[in-house]
Amino acid sequence: MSDNPFGNTITSDDILEDLAFFDDWEDRYRYIIDLGKKLPAMPDELKTDANFVHGCQSQVWISAQYNADANSLSFLVDSDAHIVRGLAAMVMAAFNQRSPQAILDFDVDDYFGKSQLIQHLSPTRGNGLKSMVGKIRAAAQAQL
Repeated sequence: MSDNPFGNTITSDDILEDLAFFDDWEDRYRYIIDLGKKLPAMPDELKTDANFVHGCQSQVWISAQYNADANSLSFLVDSDAHIVRGLAAMVMAAFNQRSPQAILDFDVDDYFGKSQLIQHLSPTRGNGLKSMVGKIRAAAQAQL
């Protein structure tokens, strides 16, 4: 993952390791919010109805771009809520700059299970997270 939204090589495994380091969920939430602050800004012109993620409690947009030469999808994401930007950053660490097949093959339930994240989110936030993943997977499926 060379061109990553964080400007470095943070991966889903790195995030799981970092989350395991913290003793309580307040610290984990702060870490997740900090991840969101590292996401690049999404230009306002990409905040369209087509990029809007339905099913989220907050406003969320995901823009996908396919690079045929690299056979990879790049995503920009934004939200009006800090915690949701952080959750989106976790999703980006797993999916950004991956091939469509790698996106579809990634076991996101295992990733979220290992992070113990879903059980600490409200049901509406959990559904929103699933909606983000669904939009990303649909973009991947469209390239196969």
